[in-house]
Amino acid sequence: MIKREVFGKMPSGEEVYAYTLVNAFGSSVKVISLGATLVSINVPDKNGQLADVICGYDDVNSYLTNGGYQGAIIGRFGNRIKSSKFSIDGVEYKLYNNEGENHLHGGKEGFDKKLWDAKYYEIGTTLYLEMSYFSKDMEEGYPGNLSVKVIYSFDHNNTLKINYLASTDKKTVLNLTNHAYFNLGGFGSSKITSHKLWLDADKISEIDEHLIPTGKELYVENTPFDFRTEKLIGKHIDADDAQLKFGQGYDHNYILNSDGTVKHIATLTDTYSGRSMRVYTNQPCVQIYTANCIDESESPFKNNTPQKKRCAVCMETQHAPDSPNRPEFPSCILDPSEIYNFTTVFEFVR
Repeated sequence: MIKREVFGKMPSGEEVYAYTLVNAFGSSVKVISLGATLVSINVPDKNGQLADVICGYDDVNSYLTNGGYQGAIIGRFGNRIKSSKFSIDGVEYKLYNNEGENHLHGGKEGFDKKLWDAKYYEIGTTLYLEMSYFSKDMEEGYPGNLSVKVIYSFDHNNTLKINYLASTDKKTVLNLTNHAYFNLGGFGSSKITSHKLWLDADKISEIDEHLIPTGKELYVENTPFDFRTEKLIGKHIDADDAQLKFGQGYDHNYILNSDGTVKHIATLTDTYSGRSMRVYTNQPCVQIYTANCIDESESPFKNNTPQKKRCAVCMETQHAPDSPNRPEFPSCILDPSEIYNFTTVFEFVR
């Protein structure tokens, strides 16, 4: 079943709609047209009790005014671009610097602040929601008229799939991701440091004090960044490590052991509730962010739940930060002859 209802209104008066995908067992995923944003994911624990496992808000204004990009689709470029500029074929493009001198998550008004069109349907036991947005040439400084489609699907096995598709009429850069904040105990439960994480990555991107990659890759072996065997996120999060201090905890790009296919790259587990989330993707990297910089003075999450630092973890499948300025990184350039096509899957098990 798919339900459509009014979630609220934009300052302009335009209505924001919510689409709730409910499977045969009562699990559900809710997405709003503002930012194609994931608002809730309700899945069962080991005893069959449903809980909402992502942070978010109850009203449009909170999504517009609070930080954190809660649950939103990030574009055109997820993560950071150094000095808010890049060049393609010798032409320099200047972007909005919304994090010091750097560009973050699409700029002043990225895809998270845009209204997306939607259509929805069912095929067999799978529910589909297609969200579409047209980004005009030079929006936020990016070249090319860009047609973007994000397809959410949810099935009776509690598997949420996100397929990112895009095409352009001019060579551009593109790096789409979703910025959901996960806490498998329920978004209002204990800190994410009590969760366990397994991650199929041998290396991270070294960052400077502005969280910009230096171009150097660091092996995770014998460091606080090694999750190749499952361990508690909180085990080393405050270790005396320069990289951790730059991020105030984990806020780092992991270079996946990827072969270009959609494969299992991570498992997040809350032992208390019994919920686990397996992550699959064909992206080359994932940003692990433990909500270190949440502003606790901002308006509360759903159900009047206070915001707290390290209340959740983001697992942003992506290309590496600052890829447009790093030719040694996997290319994030999209050519008019190509179709951008990446997939991330979140499989909830207990």
